[in-house]
Amino acid sequence: MKGIILAGGTGSRLYPLTKVTNKHLLPVYDKPMIYYPLQTLIDAGLDDILIVSGRGHAGHFLELLGSGSEWDVRLTYEIQDEAGGIAQALGLAEGFADDEDVVVILGDNIFQDSIREDVHSFLEGGRIFLKKVPDANRFGVAELDGGRVIGIEEKPEVPKSNYAVTGLYMYDGEVFDVISMLEPSGRGELEITDVNNYYIDQGRMSYRVLDGYWSNAGTFESLLRAGIMVEKYREKNAYQ
Repeated sequence: MKGIILAGGTGSRLYPLTKVTNKHLLPVYDKPMIYYPLQTLIDAGLDDILIVSGRGHAGHFLELLGSGSEWDVRLTYEIQDEAGGIAQALGLAEGFADDEDVVVILGDNIFQDSIREDVHSFLEGGRIFLKKVPDANRFGVAELDGGRVIGIEEKPEVPKSNYAVTGLYMYDGEVFDVISMLEPSGRGELEITDVNNYYIDQGRMSYRVLDGYWSNAGTFESLLRAGIMVEKYREKNAYQ
């Protein structure tokens, strides 16, 4: 299984911080943001990882992360020439994946939970990771029926559950065929929700509800909140 970090986009909601660098290189407490999703993949046992970034500051990633030797992993880089959606960015990883299963994580998502067991137990289809939140209408929301996920709605006015779909996904090699069949949404992008709903419709999507903290860090408010979360977690564990 291979790891993919999607770190493109313009970061317009964090302007003017993103005028000088990619948002995924901004600090979250004491580390660059991208260190957190990278560590999630490394802790899961993955050592072959692709980073997909935009054109504007691609060299900054290489300067910061290099070959990956600092973490005993192999890092590869791919450029997303223009914003085309999460699924479009993932599609750029087809050659890298080479028919293997993949773990995909958004570069602005920070997780406390380990996914090592999920990596070891994954067999086929897709898997999403959910987090119960008080403001589900801000996210893609999973509709659940017992132990099954039966649909995902993107930012619904009236959510069918309180379970947000986080920016962490697992797919088998079929995902690239699915992406090739997608039509652009009203935003003109290829949506990862459409990929997930394909697997759901096929009855091949599993899910896991996360216990630990989760935050994306794509706005000033969430960037601040993520830093505070990391600080509190470090402080708590320092005295255990």
